[in-house]
Amino acid sequence: MEQLEKQDRTIRKLKKQLKVYSKRIGEMGAGQTEGQTSPGLTVDEPIHPVNIPRREKDFQGMLEYKKEDELKLVKNLILELKPRGVAVNLIPGLPAYILFMCLRHADYVNDDQKVRTLLTSTINSIKKILKKRGDDFETVSFWLANTCRFLHCLKQYSGDEAFMKHNTPRQNEHTLSNFDLAEYRQVISDLAIQIYQQLIKCMENILQPMIGACRTASIADEGTYTLDSILRQLSAFHSTMCQHGTDPELIKQVVKQQFYIIGAVTLNNLLLRKDMCSWSKGMQIRYNVSQQEEWLRDKGLMVCGAKETLEPLIQAAQLLQVKKKTDEDADAICSMCLALTTAQIVKVLNLYTPVNEFEERVSVSFIRTIQTRLRDRCESPQLLMDTKMIYPVTFPFSPSSLALETIQIPGSLNLGFLTRV
Repeated sequence: MEQLEKQDRTIRKLKKQLKVYSKRIGEMGAGQTEGQTSPGLTVDEPIHPVNIPRREKDFQGMLEYKKEDELKLVKNLILELKPRGVAVNLIPGLPAYILFMCLRHADYVNDDQKVRTLLTSTINSIKKILKKRGDDFETVSFWLANTCRFLHCLKQYSGDEAFMKHNTPRQNEHTLSNFDLAEYRQVISDLAIQIYQQLIKCMENILQPMIGACRTASIADEGTYTLDSILRQLSAFHSTMCQHGTDPELIKQVVKQQFYIIGAVTLNNLLLRKDMCSWSKGMQIRYNVSQQEEWLRDKGLMVCGAKETLEPLIQAAQLLQVKKKTDEDADAICSMCLALTTAQIVKVLNLYTPVNEFEERVSVSFIRTIQTRLRDRCESPQLLMDTKMIYPVTFPFSPSSLALETIQIPGSLNLGFLTRV
């Protein structure tokens, strides 16, 4: 009994001590909370170590390099660059931005020789790679997009009010400060025109054999190429240009040229082949044209002028299907075929082949009536369309919203000798 009382006294004593110590700890914790801890943090919660990021230097969107590294720069960034890997994994126009950021630093330090040699090396290197791989659509498309972006950068950061108004205040801090490069902008623009013409030549070399093989064959006909294969090729061209960051306005001009080539080659085939001039072929051509228009609609390109380039072909198809007997028919043909020359109309009528015994050939008198009605037209006497004709190209100013100081250079480009400034 005595032993139990002794244990009870000991327990009460320990409880008192525990209360005292708890109160002291509470007072110490409250003092620390006021000066060091945030609300809601209790003394029982473990404090985990926090990584405090180092504040990154405020870059000015420039890249510095030693003069002796200039050849390495154009070699790694232009001559040995593989467009496929860059286009897929990096921001569109990256080579153009890098070159311009190098140029900005040369301008910033007022080094006119460095500015001049960099621009010259860049232009010559692009010409060299296009001379070497000028038949590769992907390469030509890639350097057309980057040359245009470089041209836009030269304008956007030129300091000219007309271009500066599109910039953010931060971008306007990055304008060139010492040199007026307006003359070089013209040289770069001329280079872009040359590349554009090379691109059209590449496309023509790919499309022309396909059109020749396909002619106006239906999708069900046997053959190496069909209309579907041509439309797939157009989609491949379009996808590649979009991936390279080609300006939308420039893509519209390219597509217009593509459709001109398709229309001109197909019409020339029709004008040279008797078996192409029948009612059924006219119907097939109109179906093919509707498929091409659907392709334009899917790509949002109905207003780029491409559809209008097919007008001569459309009118030739209509000519194959309309009546060709009376004076009224002659009047209708003359009113309808405004995109065809007299020589082309007469040729189609002469070649027209009946599809069955119930249909007659076009009479000589009807053809003479047509010639008489059209003799006062002021037009070219040419029969075949010029498949090599290229519409004049323009490069509307397209400013970039990308902040130069945020651009990172991936290690895969092997440009470790460049220093961000």
